[in-house]
Amino acid sequence: MKFLTTVDAKHFHTEIPAKPMGKYVHFITMRITESYPLFQTDGELNKARVRAGVNNSEAISRLAMFKRKQSTPERLTGRELLRNYKIGDWEKCDYNVDFSKTTPDCILYGFAIGDSGSEKSKVVVDTAYSITPFDDAHLNFTLNAPFENGTMSRNGEVTSRINSQDHILPQTFFPSIVTIKDPTEAGFLYVFNNILRTRHYGAQTTRTGRVRNELIGVIFADGEIVSNLRWTQHIYDLMKDAQPTQINSPDPLNEDDVLKAAKAAIEQAMKNEYIPFIASIGDKFDTLLAEVKQITGDESKLKELLEQANNESTAYANKHITKSGDKAKKGAKKATSTATPES
Repeated sequence: MKFLTTVDAKHFHTEIPAKPMGKYVHFITMRITESYPLFQTDGELNKARVRAGVNNSEAISRLAMFKRKQSTPERLTGRELLRNYKIGDWEKCDYNVDFSKTTPDCILYGFAIGDSGSEKSKVVVDTAYSITPFDDAHLNFTLNAPFENGTMSRNGEVTSRINSQDHILPQTFFPSIVTIKDPTEAGFLYVFNNILRTRHYGAQTTRTGRVRNELIGVIFADGEIVSNLRWTQHIYDLMKDAQPTQINSPDPLNEDDVLKAAKAAIEQAMKNEYIPFIASIGDKFDTLLAEVKQITGDESKLKELLEQANNESTAYANKHITKSGDKAKKGAKKATSTATPES
């Protein structure tokens, strides 16, 4: 079943291949915080000391959004949809406990279940870095847990439930490239939809962590392209050259300026690549995005998409995972039966 008219079918496989075949799709994404999310490890915000730009050589500290903090919420969005529409083995698939090994989530995003098997992720996400320095992108808040009457004291006793926590500020920008290796058309749309739908990232996602994903383009290629850090550094250079006071100001960056610089930066970075590629950015991408929204915004079309993605992943699992597991079991059984007992 074909869904898209705006993308050449040559960029997709008709079935999920077992071996790398050299087809890559890169989603060029700008992640924009809209509340006070937490991307942290051991209670501290993740950050890295890196070069500010490609041309600006000074070192700065940047907030870091680790790869799992991006891919995990997005795959959970897809799993939620599969359960909602009762697609495939949604009842059997228990995340990080007992994967079904057949759903689009298992096959595209991968799984590992100890001795029971594993599947390498076909969705590749790397750590993303804030455009602005760490000092201008976070704020420390004092947190408390009052009694029901709204005060911190009761019957003459004052509670000690007070703490402080660094939070990332709203309007902090994280350029991020999400890559799919050897996608089918349905797999491409499945991951695309997950990125568009996901709204919360980081810790404490029930009360904070609101993030909006602005996709500015898709690049079809036969290999990897520029890294998140390099793209971020290109954006920093362009914005500093255009508005040097804004990039070093504690005020939030203008979103229009960021997206304009991001498009120019990715086009500039791709000129330095040594691989053939087709970029869908600007008006061309707007046409593709409109068609994708038409598919994912229609319940019947969305269900057809999910069913197609599930049929492909199930066929892949039956062909390459189940048979491999059976062979391994037979080999272990044969080795046991031919073993000579110790005297």
